[in-house]
Amino acid sequence: MNKKETEKKEIPVFNSGDTIQVFVQIQEGGKTRVQRFQGTVIKKRGAGISQTFTVRKVTQGIGIERIFPLFSPNIEDIKIIRRGKTRRAKLYYLRERKGKKAKIKEAS
Repeated sequence: MNKKETEKKEIPVFNSGDTIQVFVQIQEGGKTRVQRFQGTVIKKRGAGISQTFTVRKVTQGIGIERIFPLFSPNIEDIKIIRRGKTRRAKLYYLRERKGKKAKIKEAS
């Protein structure tokens, strides 16, 4: 596999603090389906083909974080819901915050 086969063409530019929807292919038995994972990007790391990003969402009071390889063939689409205004690259402090304190201001 060379670099052109693995890199996707239409990856939107997003940063930490942005709320995004990641559409992931899930295999169950012999069937594949697309599952949506929506949350806040708390971290981006790496460069080139090994680049990953972490998305955090809170469901019924339980925080769920998922790490996605940016150029994974299992990622079908990435949509940006809203842009966040942050002062740092890694938003680990959101793990301790709940409710309104965990909100990120929208970029104007």
